[in-house]
Amino acid sequence: MHRRGVGAGAIAKKKLAEAKYKERGTVLAEDQLLQMSKQLEMFKTNLEEFASKHKQEIRKNPQFRVQFQDMCATIGVDPLASGKGFWSEMLGVGDFYYELGVQIIEVCLALKHHNGGLITLAELHQQVLKGRGKLAQDVSQDDIIRAIKKLKVLGNGFGIIPVGGSYLVQSVPAELNMDHTVVLQLAEKKGFVTVGEIKSSLNWETERAKHVLEHLLKEGLAWIDSQAQGEAQYWLPALFTALYSQEINMEENGGPS
Repeated sequence: MHRRGVGAGAIAKKKLAEAKYKERGTVLAEDQLLQMSKQLEMFKTNLEEFASKHKQEIRKNPQFRVQFQDMCATIGVDPLASGKGFWSEMLGVGDFYYELGVQIIEVCLALKHHNGGLITLAELHQQVLKGRGKLAQDVSQDDIIRAIKKLKVLGNGFGIIPVGGSYLVQSVPAELNMDHTVVLQLAEKKGFVTVGEIKSSLNWETERAKHVLEHLLKEGLAWIDSQAQGEAQYWLPALFTALYSQEINMEENGGPS
């Protein structure tokens, strides 16, 4: 009986020690959290002072604006999250991206009957700059991407599709999966693709290739040239327009070097 009492006492002491360690650990964790919160507040205060000091450069210089937004992201601050509050009042960035979003919508709607609702980021950027005029605030492709991400609140109409080393901007609510994206990437260099090219490049069955192309046709994102030599060519107006623009620019600059 005596041994059992000693055993019970040892267990009780062990539990008490564990409880104290746990309590101490909780206190340390709370202290660390408090210190981190203070540091975060200090970072935010410094960021606000930086923004106040450099607000003109943030507004006018697209590259500087990208760097500033990256700084914000590291501490979880999103100056585009709201049209009200400090960031909007200080920098006007909320209004800037709202206005840019409206211009992007206008360009996409104006060109929709040409490209079916797909446009390269480079061409969209060029068209937006053309519409803004020379005296307007400069806009970068990064600004375009950020504005498009904000437009997603309007529904699934707007999206960005990586194609090779660039991007396509989708402005219609068409359901595009990975198969469609891979075919768009394949068509990037020439502006069109064929069933045969899809089969040989992607090792797909004929039915799979036709299914993807028919979906793009149905959504108005592709045109078919049945008179093409060999087999039918499926043209992507967005990619074709971009390639044509490159050729025009090369001719204006005296041809390829």
